[in-house]
Amino acid sequence: MTGPLVPFREIVLKVHSRCDLACDHCYIYEHADQSWRTRPKVISDEAISWTALRLAEHAKTHALPSVSVILHGGEPLLAGPARLRQVCAELTAALDGITALDLRVHTNGLQLSPRYLDLFDEFGVRVGISLDGDRTANDRHRRYADGRSSHPQVLKAVALLREERYRHLDLGLLCTIDAANDPLAVYDALAALDPPRIDFLLPHATWDAPPPRPDGSPTAYADWLLTVFDRWQEQGRPMPVRLFESVLSTLGGGPSLTESLGLAPTDLVVVETDGTLEQVDSLKSAYDGAAATGFDVFAHTFDEVAAHPGVRTRQLGLAGVGETCRQCPVVRSCGGGLYTHRYGSGAASGPGAGPAGFDRTSVYCADLEALIRGIESRTAAAITSPAVTDTGELLGAQLELTRSLLAELHSELAGRGGASWQEAWELAGEVERRSDALDELLAHPYTRPWLVDSVAALREERPEAPGTALRLAAHVAAAVIRGRLDLPVRVGHRDGFLHLPTLGVLRLDDGAGRYGSGAHGPGAHGSGSYGEAEVRVVERGFLVRAGARELLVAHPEEPAPDWRPVRRLARDGAPGLALDDLDPYRDRFGAPVHPGLGDAEAAGWSARLAAAWGLLRDAVPDQAAEAAGTLSTLTPLLSAGTGAAADPPGYGALGLPVHGDAGELALALLRGFRAAKLRALTEVTDLYALDGAWSRPAPWRDTPVAVSELLAGAYERVGLAAYDGAYRDHARRALDTLEDTAELTVGGKSLLAALWKEVDHA
Repeated sequence: MTGPLVPFREIVLKVHSRCDLACDHCYIYEHADQSWRTRPKVISDEAISWTALRLAEHAKTHALPSVSVILHGGEPLLAGPARLRQVCAELTAALDGITALDLRVHTNGLQLSPRYLDLFDEFGVRVGISLDGDRTANDRHRRYADGRSSHPQVLKAVALLREERYRHLDLGLLCTIDAANDPLAVYDALAALDPPRIDFLLPHATWDAPPPRPDGSPTAYADWLLTVFDRWQEQGRPMPVRLFESVLSTLGGGPSLTESLGLAPTDLVVVETDGTLEQVDSLKSAYDGAAATGFDVFAHTFDEVAAHPGVRTRQLGLAGVGETCRQCPVVRSCGGGLYTHRYGSGAASGPGAGPAGFDRTSVYCADLEALIRGIESRTAAAITSPAVTDTGELLGAQLELTRSLLAELHSELAGRGGASWQEAWELAGEVERRSDALDELLAHPYTRPWLVDSVAALREERPEAPGTALRLAAHVAAAVIRGRLDLPVRVGHRDGFLHLPTLGVLRLDDGAGRYGSGAHGPGAHGSGSYGEAEVRVVERGFLVRAGARELLVAHPEEPAPDWRPVRRLARDGAPGLALDDLDPYRDRFGAPVHPGLGDAEAAGWSARLAAAWGLLRDAVPDQAAEAAGTLSTLTPLLSAGTGAAADPPGYGALGLPVHGDAGELALALLRGFRAAKLRALTEVTDLYALDGAWSRPAPWRDTPVAVSELLAGAYERVGLAAYDGAYRDHARRALDTLEDTAELTVGGKSLLAALWKEVDHA
């Protein structure tokens, strides 16, 4: 087995091995493994103490922040209050100061009383109760040995747990599905009890003992669950339903929330009443001894169990499922189903075909696929970010992301920013109340790397650069100038240069410092000599007072002896993009930035860029129009960018080489725009899951690539196909591959559909 050992974070502790019900669907008493007959009824003192010791040892070794212990059976309450108190007390004492302990108990509720609940309240034990729905549904399986109904007693237990004094202990209801029951009657009965959560469980079954299908439908359980899902949706999802929320989470790129779905590695171990250590309990449905490890708490550590081949197999993610599952587009959501449900003792044919053992599809395979696709089709529009299809929404989401980073920086400073930061922060609020100009500055793409750098420096407790507060003040000053607001702003300057984002650079001393990115120019950020100035709006321009000097910039868009404005591309119908070779945070393109264009060099680059825009307008008018409406800044590079920068700029900036003719620049513009837009999308929504580095073939590479690279390559080539038909074949082949990948989220699939439309019209 490969991969690191996965520590156990969940312990199922069997405190009693018998039950006061005779449920005919119980995997412990009615299925293949009958080892319960030879185990002691109640867990021994020695087993309790050794379990606590082993768990504390395991938690300390792996620095686990928390562990869950589920008191289980049989029926755990049959152990009695005294024995349960001993269990809770020893676990609590052993883990004190090592990790947080989450204690739970799963019970049928028949023995539940204030005596138990007072005990559970003392130790924070949360209670989950098994109930299969209304009386008709519950009585189908959950009866006493003499045939009597358990339903009235369970309802009393639920009512007791819902009392105000115990409500905080309520974990929710667990319901085992029977497709013969009315799904709405079951759901309505459970929902009427106002539980904090409902957990629907598929009955344990294997290929040797498949689940009953009353109507013979291969998707009977999916149909049952989707009927419940629709009612749950109609009611506004009044409580969490773990099975549904797990599917929704994985469809959105998140983790599975239950062991029965998804590819997360197993992190659960079972301790039986005799101290035996076993794998997940449901394996008792497969064959006698399927859950056995040969270990016990007296002589073995939890790490030894975690290294057991049976446990390791369920920690391999995609590699741990069969070949049929690995090729299935929904495998990331279903995970091949519960490991137990894949078992078959002999060679199989049909949907479960595969060798003997667990290397098969789930016996619920058709149900799981129908359920996942059904939930996806019902929720795709609601859970897909509008930014995927609406450029305005994407720009808005990007602005909100930057705003969140600014708020995060303010929070991280927590008073460490000094008077200059607080003054700039309060002034920013005043600017925002009086103008939209601050949003223009926050949307500036080089604001993002400043914020990211500053937050990282504070979190890593690196010495805070004085530029953190100065940069905010400079943004505020630029917003005041843009909004023509009568608000004086105190700003900081470094090495005699005042940089005003989006506007330009003012030289405040009498030296001959260069407007570039060298150690003494405004292009560098970090250490340096700092000073203070005041900026105030006057007439069409602004006035800066720095010590004894007073400098007037009468026309901010025009150069002057001490003022160098940010140039703009505005000729021959080209969009008025900023040609920014001044901003100190422009160095984010994986290539050296130009230190500062001379007038002749800038004019030549501007002319070639304008010609490049003309080529794009003729060849790809829709993309050219979108780029013109969303890009704001072009930065000259000394060579082509690699896109490898760790903290790229915010959406709206492209780095382009100074050299190259109009055709080369047009191609670079189109490539850069496509890459920047896809990166912006991935910053505000999940297009693919990151819980598995699954390689896929790419038509432009000899070796497989990760889905992120495949999607990026496809996105670029779809855009280029309209400009140059040579890219069309690669684009289509990449889209075909993406159709079959399980890593795309619902949003990713929506983007994929849009790419198909785009390439079809290219």
